[in-house]
Amino acid sequence: MNNKLLILIIGTVLMFSGCVSSSEAQIDEDLSWKNVEENGVLKVGFCATWPPFESRNETTGEIEGFDVDLAKALGEELGVEVEIIDAEWQALLGGLSKGDYDTLITCMSKKEASVENVEMSDVYYELNDVIVVRIDNNEITSVSDLSGKIVGVQLGFGSEQAVDALSGIQEIKRYNYNPEAMIDLQNNRSDAVFVGYTYALSEISKCPDLKVLDTPVASAEIAMVQKEGAKELTAKLNEALSKIKENGMYDEIQDKWLILE
Repeated sequence: MNNKLLILIIGTVLMFSGCVSSSEAQIDEDLSWKNVEENGVLKVGFCATWPPFESRNETTGEIEGFDVDLAKALGEELGVEVEIIDAEWQALLGGLSKGDYDTLITCMSKKEASVENVEMSDVYYELNDVIVVRIDNNEITSVSDLSGKIVGVQLGFGSEQAVDALSGIQEIKRYNYNPEAMIDLQNNRSDAVFVGYTYALSEISKCPDLKVLDTPVASAEIAMVQKEGAKELTAKLNEALSKIKENGMYDEIQDKWLILE
């Protein structure tokens, strides 16, 4: 093989190798924060059926709650507008993967989010799961009393995982949304409901025929959830969360929505 042909072959191999490396670099590049910054908008997905974290105001129809105000405070700290996108709970992780949202700020626990390959922020709230029963029910005073009972829970929530871990329950009734579970409890079609503590307090303030048992049965770490690989955006959200905790804004939002007693 002459020298000219050898040089041509080596040059061709190096050229294609450079193209592959360049292509791989483009695929691996994390543009999650750059895209948000350039668009000037952070798209936040959640399901507005979970007061006091997020729900629609019955009078105004506006979505409001702890997660809403938290998202707006984070957006202000990051210097971008916040677009609130309401969706079905079961579709949130799939929508995140498709790019419908930049982040989910929707009282989603790390355990719930871990069913998909995602990026998770630092914990922004610790949420206890509790048992709700009818106020005249004196048989159920702790989780050990649920043996042989019918227990309601919302699909896809950490509360469902907590119920599934128990043994001896007669039946687990699974609902698309917690209000359906509460209605069945009130109408004696179940014996108890597993649900997050703040939601339980919010509901029993409107339903005096229900009560919350004192002892929490599980605890969940609540985090913001981003698409797999969105490490830059996750880091920026963590920085913003840290800053609003330092300047007191986080405490103001928490006192407004989550201090219910």
